[in-house]
Amino acid sequence: MSHTLVVDLARNAILLAFVLAGPMLVVALGVGLLVSIFQAVTQIQEQTLAFVPKLIAVAVVFLVALPWMLQLSVKYTSELFRSIPTLAG
Repeated sequence: MSHTLVVDLARNAILLAFVLAGPMLVVALGVGLLVSIFQAVTQIQEQTLAFVPKLIAVAVVFLVALPWMLQLSVKYTSELFRSIPTLAG
């Protein structure tokens, strides 16, 4: 196995992780921003007020995006397993 191949495999794995985590992180960022603005306007400084809406929003996005995420993961894994003979040889 050459160094280029290892770097390429690692790059693809990290890229897939970013693509899978991206939607949930963007939603958490947006909800956190909205809750922060709400807290600043109303001067309510309750920590659970910031945590619970983000938790619910990320859970909803996770459930909605789960088929797509599984499809990407299975595609990546099957391509990786299919390329094992060429990697070993």
